Amino acid sequence: MAKFFRKRSLRARDDQITNASNLTLRQSILPLCLVTILFFLWGFAYGLLDVLNKHFQTTLGITRSRSSGLQAAYFGAYPIASLTYGGYCLRKLGYKATFMLGLTLYGVGALLFWPAALKRSFGGFCGATFIIGSGLGTLESAANPYLAVCGPPKYSEMRLNLAQAVQAVGTVVGPVLASQVFFKNVNESSLESVQWVYLGIAIFVFVLAGVFYISTIPEITDADMERQMEATGGVFTEDDAKPITKHYQLWWGAFSQFCYVGAQVGIAGYFVNYVVEVRKGTSSADGANFLAGAQGCFAVGRFLGVFLMKFINPRKVFFVYFTCVIAFQSAAVGATGNAGMACLMLVLFFESICFPTIFTLAIRGLGKHTKTGSTVVVASIIGGAIVPPLLAVTADRFNNTGTAVFVPLIFFVAAYSFPIGVNFHGPTKRLMDGFLNSKVGIETSKEDDIEKADVEGVEDIEMDTTKK
Repeated sequence: MAKFFRKRSLRARDDQITNASNLTLRQSILPLCLVTILFFLWGFAYGLLDVLNKHFQTTLGITRSRSSGLQAAYFGAYPIASLTYGGYCLRKLGYKATFMLGLTLYGVGALLFWPAALKRSFGGFCGATFIIGSGLGTLESAANPYLAVCGPPKYSEMRLNLAQAVQAVGTVVGPVLASQVFFKNVNESSLESVQWVYLGIAIFVFVLAGVFYISTIPEITDADMERQMEATGGVFTEDDAKPITKHYQLWWGAFSQFCYVGAQVGIAGYFVNYVVEVRKGTSSADGANFLAGAQGCFAVGRFLGVFLMKFINPRKVFFVYFTCVIAFQSAAVGATGNAGMACLMLVLFFESICFPTIFTLAIRGLGKHTKTGSTVVVASIIGGAIVPPLLAVTADRFNNTGTAVFVPLIFFVAAYSFPIGVNFHGPTKRLMDGFLNSKVGIETSKEDDIEKADVEGVEDIEMDTTKK
């Protein structure tokens, strides 16, 4: 533990082999636990965002389509962050520095909620949300690939889904807090509660950035990824030699992620509107509680998915889950009462494993291109800025959110091509299964010992950097 909290350099060279990609399950637990806290943070932020959407409609007197500007600002920041400063920091400085940058941006954005609330400025809230989205986009550029590659490759889908399950817990806590703070026992026109909640968030993330600064997390370099691919028995040798533009599963996965995230965000962002409209007599506070219940289904779905992936090929679990998303989303269109709400809750349950599984399968076999490929997939999250406004405009046009949810259904169908491809297209299916029989991180040798990876490897980087 003392070694873990020893001050380290913020820079890691990508041509340096650290052996950190060969960590065993036991050896990777400590760094993965610290990184997993980040998943809770952006789950919490995302959960709050969905409720703020409806809250601002009431407090600021804006339409559904205008309130979608929050989602547009939040997710519109993702490609900017991942493809520019976030991606640059990841490639040039490494994972640790990128985590700290993302947390700092997140904290600054949270602080800006205070003046925006004082001025009752929806534009100010959108600007603050954009900065928060920039921070989270930077964090996702690093945290998702880190979870996917830190530890035995065989369990990459399980690791990321488990961490994303913790994120899902955050999405439950967010609406529950909002229903008790934003909508209960307060003046409906008051924004004071919003100020204090985001001030608390800012303090927490700044403290967490300090924790990352004093901690040591194993850096996984491009050289480590190349070595990991070689250790899989040559399965990916041919793929590793290809330029990133020729890794077609990456671009296919990014397209699927774009469509999927857009549909998921649209449903979550207007879940409260949907329930209030289709279930007569439901208040906004009750709607927020039902959203928390739906996010609870989302969290349970992820934990169940991780369990199933232990015994069933992850791509097969992914296909079944996504098929159920299509089925229940179709049923939710035009449904009323408890039946409609139940269908949408089941959609969230089966959405649960889709994002992290698309991510891990899209970057499968990229080797030295893993960091760059990860920024591409994170950039595709911009779908969350495009689909919700389309849904909102449709809902305003028909004055019916229940009918408008056919918009995310269209995008779900487009995203469905990827789970079909990874299960039924021969070459893609073989690529997806390349790590399943890998013994890297499961059968260790002295040269891959964690002490050598965590201490000698990282210290070599520091000494070499210092000499330069």
